[in-house]
Amino acid sequence: MSNAITIRPAVASDAATILHFITELAIYEKEPDAVKTDEQAILKTLFSEGATAHSVICLDGDTPIGFAVYFYNYSTWLGKNGLYLEDLYVSADSRGKGAGKQIMQYLAKQALEKDCGRFEWVVLDWNKPAIDFYDSIGAKPQNEWIIYRLTGQELIDFAHQ
Repeated sequence: MSNAITIRPAVASDAATILHFITELAIYEKEPDAVKTDEQAILKTLFSEGATAHSVICLDGDTPIGFAVYFYNYSTWLGKNGLYLEDLYVSADSRGKGAGKQIMQYLAKQALEKDCGRFEWVVLDWNKPAIDFYDSIGAKPQNEWIIYRLTGQELIDFAHQ
């Protein structure tokens, strides 16, 4: 593992870098046309006053090699917030250096500092490298849960019934 890898909170001037990583992640996840955001939306949603989502940048020396986006959710059973990892990505040519693990440890520490009761995320069922990585750090799959989603026209239609 390189000692030059560092994690820091993202700042507004990172918006273009974040967009670049979001696009790379979409390609990796076989959804290259799914990215609908732009730098302005990233600035508004991650860096404006009252933003509820946050990001970190992973650097190897001075070069950004990855990022994560997260937000806080809430567990009624625990009576505590949780940290929810929306996206984690490390550029293909920088994998194997421990960057992903360092991002996850950074966020785990963030969860503890914020008195979160859990740290959770989802992974695509075909993404064996990620699943193996999550297993290796002691994370447990929640196989009894099925994710549901309303989006686009279905969301609009349901809201206006």
